[in-house]
Amino acid sequence: MTIAIIIIAIIALPFIIALFVPKQYTVERSVVINKPVHTVFEYMKLVNNQQYYNKWVMKDPNKKIVNTGIDGTLGFIQSWNGNSQAGEGEQEITGVTQNERITIEIRFVRPFKSTAHIYIITQPVTEHSTKTTWGMSGKSKYPLNLMSAIMTGPLGKDMETSLAMLKKNLEG
Repeated sequence: MTIAIIIIAIIALPFIIALFVPKQYTVERSVVINKPVHTVFEYMKLVNNQQYYNKWVMKDPNKKIVNTGIDGTLGFIQSWNGNSQAGEGEQEITGVTQNERITIEIRFVRPFKSTAHIYIITQPVTEHSTKTTWGMSGKSKYPLNLMSAIMTGPLGKDMETSLAMLKKNLEG
């Protein structure tokens, strides 16, 4: 009887914790790139360039990609279908403010359905350097909000890795 209670408590604990974890999440990282804001913005607004710096996009180089519209412009959609790591989904450019901000909505289908919002902000630091901020926000339903809370750390680390690759590509 005691073992059964302990097992039930262990199973119930994550569900109880998830009741107190926020359903919304935001992860944001920044890097200074030694290039003018126009150069950084023009590179980052092209979704197809993510294959050269975005750690998540690079997980499956053999995934099937379909582009709809003109890359770097409002309404451009890139859909993908790849292995278990890359999953399946699409991303759509939902806003472009020249040399300042790009917003993208990502709609995941697999490994699980969810929607996230990406923003990329470019700000001049000097004439020849740009602060680039990459952020991601979303909302997770109970009890998946517990998983989102746990994943924000690794998600931030992946963003840092991606921004370091971006910096290397643009400066090198």
